[in-house]
Amino acid sequence: MKTEITERIKSPTPKFFKRIRTIGLTLGAVGGALLTAPITLPATVVTIAGYLATAGIVASAISTVAKEDK
Repeated sequence: MKTEITERIKSPTPKFFKRIRTIGLTLGAVGGALLTAPITLPATVVTIAGYLATAGIVASAISTVAKEDK
């Protein structure tokens, strides 16, 4: 099982999923920056930042293991 995951990660990623990975990384970075901001933010902004970070991490992880069928 572990080798299957390793092979999937190393295999070529389709162009669409590369875009999704980039968007996910961006969302995760924005969410993380808002969560670690040195100023006090409203609770709504902190909640949205948490959702952004989570969605970004999940999108990046899923798009990384997508592979092209030959």
